[in-house]
Amino acid sequence: MTIYDISQEVFGCRVYPGDPAPERSVLSSMKKGDLYNLTAFKMCAHNGTHVDAPFHFLKAGKTIDAISLEAFVGPASVMEHHGIVSGHDAMEMYEKTRDRDPEAAKRILIKGDAVVSPEAAKVFASKGILLLGNESQTVGPEDAPMEVHLILLGAGVVLLEGIRLAEVEEGRYFLSAAPLNLSGADGSPCRAFLIADRR
Repeated sequence: MTIYDISQEVFGCRVYPGDPAPERSVLSSMKKGDLYNLTAFKMCAHNGTHVDAPFHFLKAGKTIDAISLEAFVGPASVMEHHGIVSGHDAMEMYEKTRDRDPEAAKRILIKGDAVVSPEAAKVFASKGILLLGNESQTVGPEDAPMEVHLILLGAGVVLLEGIRLAEVEEGRYFLSAAPLNLSGADGSPCRAFLIADRR
């Protein structure tokens, strides 16, 4: 069994333009004579590797604590793409994955510097997938992410953003990207990883 950590390190992570970066505070330090080490931290729910809940862009959307863990844990498919993902590209990704493994088609992770177009978002939304992941800090265009988010989150598709897939080949994996149980939150950081069983 091989485990791929696809998460960013929190304190050195990528931050969406305008969002505050994570901050660490050392409350106790054994080097300074304290009995134990103790760290506190402050961060935006969308720093680094994180998930978006529908409430991120929809007033009446589900918050992160209201989403079933089924969306974040289960078979997934890694597909590589560079540039804009068109509606045609999205359909190809979905159909190729579905034909190999319908369960893995519920969670699609896009490897590469890909930007999901509104047309692609409509395709993914229409197929009833549970989760869409990408390496960028936002699934849509960085300068205009709202339309793509509204399409996907409006269809109940949760978004896994800021993942790292450079060391991961295309194919089927088991994904774990469970968010923190943050009541009423629009998103959450997560420790995302993939498991490939080579037996």
